[in-house]
Amino acid sequence: MAMRVSNELIIQHPNAAGIDIGGSSHFVAVPSDRSEMPVKEFGCYTQDLQDMAAWLLGCKIAIVALESTGVYWIPVYEVLESHGIEVMLVNARSIKNVTGRKSDVLDCQWLQQLMSFGLLSAAFRPPADVCALRAISRQRDMLLRGQASCVQRMQKALTQMNLQLTNTITDITGKTGLDIIRAIEAGERNPYALAKLRNYRIHASEAEIAKSLEGTWKEEHLFCLSQALKLYDSYQALIAEADAKLKALIAPLRRQDTGADEKKSKKRGGKNAPNFDVRDALREWVGVDLTEIGGIDVCTALKVLVELGPDLSKFKSAKHFCSWLGLCPGTCISGGKRLSGATKRIPNRVARALKLAAQGLHHSQCGLGAYYRRMAARLGKGKAITATAHKLARLVYAMLTQGNEYVEQSQAQYEEKFQERTLKYLQQKAKTLGFDLVPAAV
Repeated sequence: MAMRVSNELIIQHPNAAGIDIGGSSHFVAVPSDRSEMPVKEFGCYTQDLQDMAAWLLGCKIAIVALESTGVYWIPVYEVLESHGIEVMLVNARSIKNVTGRKSDVLDCQWLQQLMSFGLLSAAFRPPADVCALRAISRQRDMLLRGQASCVQRMQKALTQMNLQLTNTITDITGKTGLDIIRAIEAGERNPYALAKLRNYRIHASEAEIAKSLEGTWKEEHLFCLSQALKLYDSYQALIAEADAKLKALIAPLRRQDTGADEKKSKKRGGKNAPNFDVRDALREWVGVDLTEIGGIDVCTALKVLVELGPDLSKFKSAKHFCSWLGLCPGTCISGGKRLSGATKRIPNRVARALKLAAQGLHHSQCGLGAYYRRMAARLGKGKAITATAHKLARLVYAMLTQGNEYVEQSQAQYEEKFQERTLKYLQQKAKTLGFDLVPAAV
């Protein structure tokens, strides 16, 4: 651990360099005694990056501080890492220079100076195999958003023709809805013939569906409906390809024997879940089943693991992990008074997934559901979602770092423990005031 001596900082990384990332060129700064030109500009092409790595090795650089600017830093990171140079990705908010002295040369020199004194901390970046999974998962999420937009366009075209199919069928992308839309595209206009495509699980009768399918059948809206349907089918095919790619990337990571039971989970993740056994694949990969935690389905577990990976050793404790997610109460203290405890606004995909999982615990009868309802009664739904997501994050951290299975707590057990804690607190409070708690007679 570094120590202050006579109010002076000690150089912890003498072989450190700083790189200011740009879209067309990168500025690199090394210690002034390593080169006649301590600041040098390199282009963004692959050969330029190779020359940069060779120059840094010639200057005997061992560690490099890299600013996370957009996606321009990724090729630089990969090239330097392939040459054996330790690369530390840092957040741009923690390296702000002095106001009024902003330039690329000053930025890279400021990075190099902060890195040499050990004043920068590395951002979290999972291993390469997890990064590949993360890229495919994010691409799949983008395809799902595009597919949802196509569904909205189909609903709009149907409504413009006064075909009130959405009032009788909950989901027009189900079997009945798609069969009816495909029949409309094929030229069928008879509402009773279209209503015969009704699946037996639809609550509405054929007469109600036929009544909802009496419309204007205008040509321009039919054209828009056909175009939206074709786009929907295209997105469906692309999502299937992404599912196959995810399965292929997870396969080498799966362990042969985890010793886990073969029971099937009821939380399948809805119709947007990948079309393979995600729960089994993730359990054989990380050794634990995150879907055993209340509120976490297979889609949430997949999002957590492809964004983080199974190794959370870079986080010192669960507190550091929750702070990185932006789920901890904020610290804003001035003059000994706490001004605000709001959580940090961090656009973290894992935190967003855990908040959605926490929101789904509203009607759950497990202990986490009881905790959410108690927090909602005290703090409101917004803060209750954040507090419950914080608890879910701590459970995820414990399972991935310790390898223990989750033991679900029932609502009755949670209420009993909460009552015991409340009673213990009241007894201690009464004792400090000189009173004794006496149970009421039955």
